[in-house]
Amino acid sequence: MESPSSHEVTALLHAWGAGDKGALDRLTVLVYRDLHRAAHRHMAGERQSHTLQTTGLIHEVYMELVDVGRINWQNRAHFLALCSRLMRRILIDWARDRGCKKRGGGAVHLSLDEALTIYPEPDPDLLALDDALSRLGSVDARKAQVVELRFFGGLSVKESSAVLHVSEETVLRDWKLAKVWLLRELSREDESGS
Repeated sequence: MESPSSHEVTALLHAWGAGDKGALDRLTVLVYRDLHRAAHRHMAGERQSHTLQTTGLIHEVYMELVDVGRINWQNRAHFLALCSRLMRRILIDWARDRGCKKRGGGAVHLSLDEALTIYPEPDPDLLALDDALSRLGSVDARKAQVVELRFFGGLSVKESSAVLHVSEETVLRDWKLAKVWLLRELSREDESGS
């Protein structure tokens, strides 16, 4: 299947943002492959026995998108960034709902470097990573957004740059600093055993 043009995706986003409910369905068909890749990245770090599968995560995102009010969509990258953020929130809610303790409660801790390779480890401490990312967001919101876009959303440096309206060099610098900050935070949690 040929990749849809960004103009076609943007036109559908604008139509959907203007109230055309059918545009979301047409858009989903066009970007399904991108959504599947993003969902796969999110699910790669989950335990193998996770009851929510990649396709299920996409469907959960779709259900959330149906209820989204009008948004002034910028482009494909903006849409994928929002979808990635929804995927992260859905997985965090799923983990909390299944009764995990706030700091992992016996879960295998996964360092950010390990997580960034997107290697499927059994039951990483997604809640600890989410907590650390939230703390980063309170210190430097843009760096937290860069992590969401690059790590969770799988967006390129160029796409992240477009979503955040900053230079590619800024994205690269924020990405490097955010990884160091998160690694430090996660290692502190490991040392304190919390």
